Order: sequence, then C-alpha cells, then structure tokens
Amino acid sequence: MTDLRSVHPRHLFRGGHAAIDFLNTAFAPDGQEIETIGDGVALMDWMVGAGLLPRPLAARLRRRFGAKALEAAAAEARQMREWARAWIGRWRTDPLAYYGNEIDALNKLMARAPSHREVTSTAEGFRVVERDQLESADALLALIARSIATLICEEQPSLIKACAGSSCTLWFLDRTRGHRRMFCSSTACGNRAKVAAFRERQRN
Repeated sequence: MTDLRSVHPRHLFRGGHAAIDFLNTAFAPDGQEIETIGDGVALMDWMVGAGLLPRPLAARLRRRFGAKALEAAAAEARQMREWARAWIGRWRTDPLAYYGNEIDALNKLMARAPSHREVTSTAEGFRVVERDQLESADALLALIARSIATLICEEQPSLIKACAGSSCTLWFLDRTRGHRRMFCSSTACGNRAKVAAFRERQRN
C-alpha cells in the first residue's frame, strides 16, 4: 500500500489529457497528500474513467490477473507517475533538452502491450481496429505510457500548466483559444479565487 497519508476514492479528471490526469492521481490540497491509486482496483477504476480501458474489459482483466498482480501493477504505476511528473516538469521548462533515457524507458513500457490490427464488422460496415495484447497486469502500464507518449508528441509543453489556486497542486493542459486558463476548475479553484479576491476588496 502507499505511504501517503490518505486515500481518495474519487478520481479527478480535470487535466484535459489522460497523461495529465495520471499525474493528478496524487495531489495535496491544503498540504494534505491524497493518493487515488492506492491499490489495484483503484488503478483499474482510474483507467476506465480516463478512457484507457472499456469497463467490461477491465472487469474481465481484474478476474484474470487477480488481486496480487494488480497490487504490484498499482505500486509500479505510482513509481511511474513520479518519474513522469519529474520528466514532464523538466520538459515544460526546457523542451529542447535531450531526453533519450526517458524516451527509451517510455518505449520499453509501451512494448509491454504489443498490439495488432484486425478487421471487425459493425452496423455501419467493416472497419480496422487495433487490439492490445494485455497478457499480464504490468502490461496495463503500457496503456498509460501510450498516453504520455501522445502528450509529448502532440502537445505544446508551454500549455501544460499548474493550477493557480493557492492550495492546489493539480496540472492541466490549456486548450482554451487564448491559452489564458489559470485554474484546474473554474467552479472549484477559480471560484475560490474569486471569493478570496472579493473578500480582500471588502477588507480594503
């Protein structure tokens, strides 16, 4: 189990990208550290919520892999998250630096779940789909690694931002037109900031 002080049962999806949401599975509002993937079941639930696994497949994999293997995968996922957080944090400020070691590690993680393409029939006709080969619990991390790969290959590092909320540690990908987004959530941190500013004006 995690050594963080509390385990949060509800996952937050405010990052605008699965890789950012993965980084946000550990956060510290008001300095209180919260872990949301403290065990294997929580990891699977997060992957379903993040769109990395369909719920029916997740249920089948839970039965196939078993609790012990999923616990080990969750522990490795937490380590992977902190490695990814440090790397993406450096990449945000220095996108042109050499990250060969990180890329090699990411490729090895993605290789845990090789995929193949096959033709399937749907109500609209035939289409080609890509199937992942998830033969073990640790292959689940390949799906998370793939989301990190799409982030670094397709997004601008300057648009990965830390929430401006005074007690918030969440990150998000700013996809707004003017790239002026400041908060992980306008109804949470944004609203609290407005209330604090209003009270400050009232005192003055």
